[in-house]
Amino acid sequence: MQRSKAESEEAGRALGHGGTINADICIIGAGSGGLSVAASTVLLGMKVVLIEKHLMGGDCLNTGCVPSKALIAAARRAHDMRTAGQFGITAVEPQVDATAVNDHIKSVIAGIARNDSVERFTGMGVEVIHAAARFRDKSTVEAGDTLVKAFRFVIATGSSPDVPAIPGLDKVPYLTNESIFDLRQPVGHLVVIGGGSVGMELAQAYLRFGAQVTVLESLKALGRDDPELSDVVLKHVRAEGLVVREGVRVERVSGWPGAVQVMITTPEGVVETVEGTHLLIAAGRRPNVQDLNLEAAGIKYDKRGIMVSSGLVTSNRRVFAIGDVIGGQQFTHVANYHAGIVFRRALFRLPAKVRNELIPWVTFTDPELAQVGLTEDQARQKHGTIQVFRWPYHENDRAQAERATEGFVKVVTDRKGAILGAGIVGREAGELIQIWSLAISQGLKITAMTEWIAPYPTLGEISKRAAMGTYALTAGKPLVRKMVGLLRKLG
Repeated sequence: MQRSKAESEEAGRALGHGGTINADICIIGAGSGGLSVAASTVLLGMKVVLIEKHLMGGDCLNTGCVPSKALIAAARRAHDMRTAGQFGITAVEPQVDATAVNDHIKSVIAGIARNDSVERFTGMGVEVIHAAARFRDKSTVEAGDTLVKAFRFVIATGSSPDVPAIPGLDKVPYLTNESIFDLRQPVGHLVVIGGGSVGMELAQAYLRFGAQVTVLESLKALGRDDPELSDVVLKHVRAEGLVVREGVRVERVSGWPGAVQVMITTPEGVVETVEGTHLLIAAGRRPNVQDLNLEAAGIKYDKRGIMVSSGLVTSNRRVFAIGDVIGGQQFTHVANYHAGIVFRRALFRLPAKVRNELIPWVTFTDPELAQVGLTEDQARQKHGTIQVFRWPYHENDRAQAERATEGFVKVVTDRKGAILGAGIVGREAGELIQIWSLAISQGLKITAMTEWIAPYPTLGEISKRAAMGTYALTAGKPLVRKMVGLLRKLG
């Protein structure tokens, strides 16, 4: 069937060909943040253009959150098979089919991809251009053969793996999060450079698939988290067999496909060589600002990313920047949070601002590690006198039934009881942290967290029991005890 002229022009624009488009808002980057802005603004009748040079859904869908959690889910099943004996079920060594695991990952991506597809967004009325974007001036972007002039722009180009300048690395095959999810063969010994969230999650997953895994970290593994919490994770993964070497300096890399050697210097100054079959670089992220020609638009940036105000406005007042490209906390939910702020500011002119203290994060190791707000050390530095409340998983009936008794909830308040932060290490920590995130967002005191009813038996009771610690502190005060004594005498 022959297309109409209008249909042909629309298809041409989707491929990056289409003359000049005038838009209310132009979004560069179709990752989580960019898609959120596009979906919300087009519903209000705005003329929206979305430019993406690679894959719809961005890093999260294709090479980040989604494939990594699919991989972790598969690894968890393998681990459950090995540890089933504690439930009275005969434990077996799983037969891991690396090709089938990869098919599982691709299937999960495909199941979600339709929600982020070009077809879905063009059906909503968004003009989608598949091309690289480059600013021509403060109000014009070039994408393929198309010029886009817009009243507002949103840069949501995300980030990419940061590959450190290690001697020899350019001559050795290595993996990043952009390539590891394409592996379809078994891994013998995975050497991971970087002990942050990404490195530790993938390290434990491949360990559970039967590989040997060594993590090399220059400082402290999981160093951005409360050490009291992260130490529980490190103790657990080491007990599983993961080798985590902290405080080492990587000197050089050599080798060939299937055999890599990493020369390190230990904290004691001893030079050693770690050998493996595969090398994974998980040493952080860098913002995707290259080739955008930001200078032409008067947009300031540095190696950490695009500089923005608390309202996510760049040095060009027409342009917002959100998500990983501005540095800071690089999580999918942060990009979505930023998208909501842009929506309120750009369309309704509301004075919305970023509140970083509201942003939770989760490391999906087993046990999980979650945090929102200030850690204990940060709270002491900022507020001086604080209160800390804890409750262990092993005192929870559901945790006992699930044989998941490792971990605890930790809550930090100021001396008046205002919640400053919460951290959780243990089963489903990413789910349990959400009620504390809500509490902080609403400015609640710790006493408010004792007043909701947790269904029994659930892990959620652990959070309530941690909050109940405030009554123990109150009961220990001489004045309170004296008052209770007087009331008892009154009958």
